[in-house]
Amino acid sequence: MIRLTDVVIDCPDPNALARFYSGLTGWPLDKDAEDWASIRTEGHAALAFQRADDHRPPHWPDPERPQQMHLDFEVDDFAPARARAEELGAEFVEAHVGPRGYGWMVMTDPAGHPFCLTRQPNG
Repeated sequence: MIRLTDVVIDCPDPNALARFYSGLTGWPLDKDAEDWASIRTEGHAALAFQRADDHRPPHWPDPERPQQMHLDFEVDDFAPARARAEELGAEFVEAHVGPRGYGWMVMTDPAGHPFCLTRQPNG
């Protein structure tokens, strides 16, 4: 049997990025060390952050430094979710939201990784 335990994201400051995503998701801090930090859901999935001193953040959509990976977070309403993300240190990149309010917003976390806030008709 194979089980996914962590999605690990390289970054220059694991504790700062763990605090950012903890604030964004409400998931509690699980591990907090100098080179590794993680947050975990009740269902046991975790986002982990490991120190990479030579980390070069992606510059989406620049093909010279592609996104590498990204996380999607379903939201009930874009405005408060975007405001909360920006309050925690995220930056807005662009929106792809249709007239009925469904779609996605591309943001970057404090270490430069892109993530999306999404809202779908079935969500």
